[in-house]
Formats: sequence, structure tokens, C-alpha cells
Amino acid sequence: MKNRRVHLLIVLVVFVALATFTLFTTRTSSGQAARQKSSPTTTRATSRVTPAANAAFANAATQNATLRNELNWTFGGKQQRGWYLYDLLIHKTLDTEHDPDTAGFAAALATWQKRSGLGASGMLDESSLMRMISQWQSNRLKARTVADPSQLITAPPADFYDPSRAPELRQVERNTYAAYKEMLAAAIADPSLKLAHTSANELTAKESYFKIVSAYRSRDYQDELRRKSPNSGSAGLAVNSPHFTGRALDLYVGGDPVDTKDANRALQVNTPAYRWLVRNAERFGFRPYFYEPWHWEYVK
Repeated sequence: MKNRRVHLLIVLVVFVALATFTLFTTRTSSGQAARQKSSPTTTRATSRVTPAANAAFANAATQNATLRNELNWTFGGKQQRGWYLYDLLIHKTLDTEHDPDTAGFAAALATWQKRSGLGASGMLDESSLMRMISQWQSNRLKARTVADPSQLITAPPADFYDPSRAPELRQVERNTYAAYKEMLAAAIADPSLKLAHTSANELTAKESYFKIVSAYRSRDYQDELRRKSPNSGSAGLAVNSPHFTGRALDLYVGGDPVDTKDANRALQVNTPAYRWLVRNAERFGFRPYFYEPWHWEYVK
């Protein structure tokens, strides 16, 4: 009887010891897990912008609010004022959705400036704007060789803003035209644009947006345009135009189709059509000419 009690006592002691060890192990593992879960928060906290940096970006934001409308600069021999007309392209370049007068925009700009070898001030001053414009221009067509007739097709009148346009003015480089029709189908399929259409890639006669205003131009035709608009400068009607290639399309995005007055361009850059092109045209091979909201070049 005594031996049995001793045996039971030993078993009880062993059981308590095992239970205590298990409890200790569980608590230790839970503590480690809790510390592991909290570590990312600690990492994020250390990577936040310091109060001093926030203050610097706040000052840059104030400067940008003024520069956006008041910065004086020159392009194509013409005096320019502010960069508000290029908000969408700037935001796309910086990959930010912050408004230009915010510290978030200034921070995104500072990151781009540093990457571009500029002082990371967060202010979009003349030197930074011209560097950005240089980047945009470098994405355009490099060659301006006049298209060979075999490279051109004559698009139907229904594709043009002015369907009465002469056949020789409805010519488009064949790959560019195919990409345009593919892009047009995507635009028609986007319900937010509400484009009136007769088929998957065909607009109605009354629909104007996304129709072609101008495509291929001969040198003689370009020279005639320049004679009729002697004050257009190289920014508006280039001597060596990308339209010579048949790979440049002027598309209707609102307002007066090809008027470079600031008031007209301010209207154009805020239409759903232009906003859609800025977001989507690149995936179809088209790059913008920043100065003319309607002008897009097929660069593939």
C-alpha cells in the first residue's frame, strides 16, 4: 500500500513538471510571435519623413503652388507661363496622385530630381521642368524620314474629324493605323468615356472624340501650313515634322482641334478623352507631344 502511494506521488510530480514546461514554452513562443509581428511597424516608423523634411517639403509645396501658374520659361521660341497645362504628364512622370501644392507632390518630385541628377529641392523650377520636358521629348519619334508610299494606307472618311478631307490627307502609316484602331476599340469599351459607336472600333458620324484630325503630311503641305501660320514657331508647326512619317496622329480631344492658345489647351487637357490617352496610349505604342494635347506619335 505504501509503495503504491509513493508511485502515485511520483507520477503526480512528473505530470506537474510537464505541465509547467508546456505552459512556459507556449508563453515564450507567443511573446516571440508578438515581437515578430510588431517589428514591421517599428521599421515603418523609422522610414517616415522626419519633421524637418516635412517642413522642407511644406515650403516646396508653397513654392510649387506659385510656380505652377507663374513660372516664366521659353519653348520653341515662345514665352510660356506656368506648368499647369502639363499636370497630368507631370503626375505620370512622378508616379504620384498628390496635388501640386502638397508636400506629397514635393516629396515625389524630390525623388525624381535625385534620380535625374538634380538637387532634390522638391520645387518644380525652370531647370527641373526643362529636364522633365527633355525626358518627354526623348520618348518621341527619332526619325523624321518621309514615308514611302508603300508604307501608307488611306483610312476611311469615318475615321476623321473632317470626313470630307481629301484622300491624300487621309493617309496613315499602316502599323500606326492598326494600333490606332486597337486603341480606339479600348476607348470605346471604356464605359466612362460614353463614346457613341457603331461597332467595336468604329465611332458614329456624330462622335468627335478620338477621331483623326491629321495624319500623314507631305513636305509641301507642311510648308503651306507654315506659310498660313507664320507665328506658329517650331513648337507648333515643325520644319521637320513627325507627320512626314505617317506615324503621327492629331486626335480630337476637345475644344478647337489644333489651337495652341493656352485657354484652348487648358480646356483640352481636362477632357476625359485626353486624360484617358495620358493613362492608356502608351500601352498601344503612342507617345505624346507635351505641348500639343492632340498630338500622339506611334513609336514602336
